Amino acid sequence: MQGFLKSCALALAVGLAASAAQATEKVIFDTDFNVLNDDGQAFIMLAQLHAQKRIELLGMTLVSGNAWVDQEQVDALKAVERMGLEKEVGVYSGAAYPLLHDYATYEQEKALFGSGWPGAFKNPRPTSASQLVAPPDCMATHTKLRSESAAQFIIDSVKRNPHEVTLLAVGPLTNLALAIRTAPEIVPLIKRIVYMGGAIEIPGNTTPAAEFNWWFDPEAAHIVLRQPIEHVIFPNDVCEKVIFDASVYQRIVASKGVIPDLYKSVFGPTFAKDQTYHSFTWDSLPALFLVHPELVTESKDLWVDVDAHFGPDYGRSMGYKKGAPVGTQKAKVVFGINQKQFWDEYVSLVTLPAPVKKP
Repeated sequence: MQGFLKSCALALAVGLAASAAQATEKVIFDTDFNVLNDDGQAFIMLAQLHAQKRIELLGMTLVSGNAWVDQEQVDALKAVERMGLEKEVGVYSGAAYPLLHDYATYEQEKALFGSGWPGAFKNPRPTSASQLVAPPDCMATHTKLRSESAAQFIIDSVKRNPHEVTLLAVGPLTNLALAIRTAPEIVPLIKRIVYMGGAIEIPGNTTPAAEFNWWFDPEAAHIVLRQPIEHVIFPNDVCEKVIFDASVYQRIVASKGVIPDLYKSVFGPTFAKDQTYHSFTWDSLPALFLVHPELVTESKDLWVDVDAHFGPDYGRSMGYKKGAPVGTQKAKVVFGINQKQFWDEYVSLVTLPAPVKKP
């Protein structure tokens, strides 16, 4: 009997260990990366969560958006090196241009409809390395881009890990659209897509109609959002309620370390000039949601689509409670979060040591 009980206990322990391992979220971070704005902050959090084995960060895939992908490569390679994860987390360069939208079209849009944040479209794409800007703590010294394209890495990762990979999409959706069009067989194998994108019940931040990420490549957003996949969306409706300000900044720089020093370098001069400076919080929200889904205090199930017809509504995101166009898919759209819990966990993660310490 004693042997039988030991066998049962061992089987239970193995089963629990297997369940815990299976529960670890496999994540691809698809991003229009920057040093320490929303994408950069989200990556720091993801790197620490990966080191803690709370997620498995498979890789970072780059797409033009906030900047041209050429500049993002410089910033992303330094980011993985800074966090000490360059051997584990590869950087894969992706789409340099949207499917149809382009710089020339933006100039026309600006004249016709007005504009806010244009991202990469504020300047033509760089044509030489001399036009790229080094991160505040210098360029990566030894980390190189991985050989696969972003779209191919997404395809291969999903096929290797069917029903296990979450795509964390916090930039334009060009890479995802290319992966889906190249290998449509991956669609039923994707676990879910968690987005920062859209403006459902509020005006856009690039045009009066459109939020930046989905405006930059509306055709790609139209393709991806219409796939029969689990969709979780953090639109500007919630992101513009969550404010990074001097009080959060002071909590971070009160700590010592590589990342607080980076915050001082990037944000210090701004707060020195203006203590009332503040910005919205975008990509960090869906990043933390991966391990803290209870952060969400308000959400709606809506059928979501994006207008891909050129005109004043180009890039507009639409959420339907009923009567949605044929082909649209239901999504969980987040409208509220527990801000105290978010900021406590955010500050905790970005003030941990870097390079990361693993258990």
